[in-house]
Amino acid sequence: MFAKNPTRRKVAARFVAVLSAAWLTACAPMGLPGTGGGPRVDPGEPVRVAMLLPSGSGQSSDDFLARNLENAARLAAADLQGVEIDLRTYPTGANPQQAASAAAQAVNEGAQIILGPLYAESANAAGVAVAGTGINVLAFSNNPTIAGGNVFVLGPTFRNTANRLARWGLRNGLSSYYVAHSNDLQGNLGQAEIAAAVQGAGGAVVGTKSYPLSQQGILAAAQPIATEARATGADALFLTAGINADLPILATALPEAGLGPDLIRYMGLTRWDAAPQGLALPGLQGGVFAVPDTATQRNFEQRYAAAYGDEPHPLAGLAYDGIAAVGALVSRGGGLGRNDLTTGQGFQGTQGIFRLLPDGTNERGMAVATIRNQQVVILDPAPRSFGGAGF
Repeated sequence: MFAKNPTRRKVAARFVAVLSAAWLTACAPMGLPGTGGGPRVDPGEPVRVAMLLPSGSGQSSDDFLARNLENAARLAAADLQGVEIDLRTYPTGANPQQAASAAAQAVNEGAQIILGPLYAESANAAGVAVAGTGINVLAFSNNPTIAGGNVFVLGPTFRNTANRLARWGLRNGLSSYYVAHSNDLQGNLGQAEIAAAVQGAGGAVVGTKSYPLSQQGILAAAQPIATEARATGADALFLTAGINADLPILATALPEAGLGPDLIRYMGLTRWDAAPQGLALPGLQGGVFAVPDTATQRNFEQRYAAAYGDEPHPLAGLAYDGIAAVGALVSRGGGLGRNDLTTGQGFQGTQGIFRLLPDGTNERGMAVATIRNQQVVILDPAPRSFGGAGF
């Protein structure tokens, strides 16, 4: 399944599968008190970074991703100027108990910060295991339910995307929204984030409908969604659907039910360009979704390919971002405590600017994009600093 030169379609499929696994292993947030001071960082001494990787699970996909994460971290370490990283890796598989043991071992061996793990339940376990040590965990998950205390999530969150799109929408005449979402964990969390974002931006959610995450369930829900959305007079239809799951069915069934993009502005919480087939769906033409800073992302992908002879996994950049944040803090003369990590100016990452928030989630600078003639077109570029458009 994982050839040396995977196609973009296979890469996109891996991306969606990994993110889905991270969500499905969600658990209650720790809510543990964090530390403001953090470990001591000695100027001129290597920074000891532990990296908890999903290798050892017996799944080739986890081993593939683990290699990509480690490669990206080492590429980031080599890019740092004046900061040396002592990077040590620990296999955790997809096992929370193994992740907890690895985190404790890493701290006993002198780790000053932990990158990873990937899966939400494992990241939660790692955070709990070292909660009393003052060591923070920068997990590769995008699941906000595990964020807080000494755990930060580096993955892009629904909240961040919803906020960016809702604010853009209000500035461009979209004030009322109808939300259609799957009735699973991702869909329900996505719906909640959309509602909060729309309200925060000054708009209104005028209707909501969920559907079972199955072809039959989606098709059965298409007509009621179309009828209700038209009846509300909503300006936009906000979808939580993913390109490798429910989005292609909705983007076909809803126009057939009388709710095409000529009547309402489609808006997406996920990356519609994550698989080639998304750009060809007639129902998505003219719709709006969020993408990272594409120039910064391409630069990372090209540099990774030059160094390792292959395209990076879509999640590999999170490891680069973690090392880049550590290097930036140390080069500025700071430490690795919560107060340091949550600096307002943020960091430059592989997909643009990002910053860690006090609640353990993150904010990323994203562009607003649409699809025209089966091509991605940027409507509003990603900001280059916090305080600009979209923030």
